[in-house]
Amino acid sequence: MIWSLDYDVKGERSLLAAIHETLASSSASHSGKKAEFKVVAFYTGKNDRAHISFVREANLWFSKMAAQYNFSYESTSDWSALNTDFVSGFQVVLFLDTRPEDPAQRAAFRKYMENGGAWMGFHFAGFAMSPSDFPQNWDWYHNDFLGSGSYLSNTWRPSSAVLRVEDRNHPATKDLPETFSSAPNEWYRWSNDLRKNPDIKILLSIDPTSFPLGTGPKPHEIWHDGYYPVVWTNKRYRMMYVNMGHNDIDYENRTEKELSLTFDNEIQNKLIVDGLLWLGGGGNL
Repeated sequence: MIWSLDYDVKGERSLLAAIHETLASSSASHSGKKAEFKVVAFYTGKNDRAHISFVREANLWFSKMAAQYNFSYESTSDWSALNTDFVSGFQVVLFLDTRPEDPAQRAAFRKYMENGGAWMGFHFAGFAMSPSDFPQNWDWYHNDFLGSGSYLSNTWRPSSAVLRVEDRNHPATKDLPETFSSAPNEWYRWSNDLRKNPDIKILLSIDPTSFPLGTGPKPHEIWHDGYYPVVWTNKRYRMMYVNMGHNDIDYENRTEKELSLTFDNEIQNKLIVDGLLWLGGGGNL
């Protein structure tokens, strides 16, 4: 089953739904083979035009990857489906833009992860700031599972960064170059220093050659130094967090035109698909 996005842009919803359903159908019947593993993605797709753009792009891209790599892919904005009975039928769960807010959904996700489930989350799925609409009110998720704690700040506007591979032995990164330029992104800074957490394995960080990173206009939106992990795993779980997932949008002219796409970067795409194949294959490092 595939759920389509609710877009406000006229004509976009029906077109994307049709494309998505076609790609999903092709992934399910790829070469007539049984899917090697099943992936379900949860999303909200309502909070920010850049995040909505990413969700749309991700659903199309993952459907294409499913056809290419022989896994099945479904997505839904119905977070009530995040229950034990439903997610037990999937080897990998994705959070494309947000996290569950309902206590029962949170409990079901924790149970899924503590019983061998796998997860990949993107960008805003790690966000928590108090006070905000997404407060830090889930200690297990933000401090134990992600390890990052609360969001502190971000760069602006979305900019490409030079990323450094810190672990060249991990299945998600073993075939990547030592450094590479990312797709444009809004980069996050966190309250916890992940380097001090023995459970966290940092896979990629922002290379110092990226500085200054961001264009502002506010001074604090431009980073000049510091250490910023952007992709990591928690060795106690089968998971991978990816900070990428914020497309650049033409806010200034109010056209809401997409100025960048997250999946328009082949090296970054390899990181994501190899990470997903690692998770779907039951790997644990």
